[in-house]
Amino acid sequence: MRKAKPKKRIILPDPKFNDQLVSKFVNNLMLRGKKTLAFKVFYEAIDVVVERTKEDGVEVWKKALANVTPAVEVRSRRIGGATFQIPTEIPASRKQSIGMKNLISYARKRNEKSMGKKLASEILAAYKEEGGAFKRKEDIHRMADANKAFSHFRV
Repeated sequence: MRKAKPKKRIILPDPKFNDQLVSKFVNNLMLRGKKTLAFKVFYEAIDVVVERTKEDGVEVWKKALANVTPAVEVRSRRIGGATFQIPTEIPASRKQSIGMKNLISYARKRNEKSMGKKLASEILAAYKEEGGAFKRKEDIHRMADANKAFSHFRV
């Protein structure tokens, strides 16, 4: 690589829960730079989760995020004219971002009234180890397991 790696940006913790992970999640949730709206959606979702489970909403969300975070993924690599799907371990920061993005994208696809309710339902589904985001993680793991014969091609 010719250029130096870019510096990691410091993400400030969110105002309500004082948690940096919440801020990262809200940054992924945000559309068109509307961060205040993204925070409102997230806090509404957490309130709905607390209402339904009678537990700490942030802890439920963190457990749900851990449940949808993949450990391995497959990467395409061309070797001698053939393309192989090679299972590789994912770095911690990428694991986290994949988990967040899957949780958000599958929440957006749900059929409910508001985004807050959609997100709350997806969080609860992920907490119970079901739902679209959890299924996606299982599919990724299954694909990596099916291609583990090619893991010796890893770089």
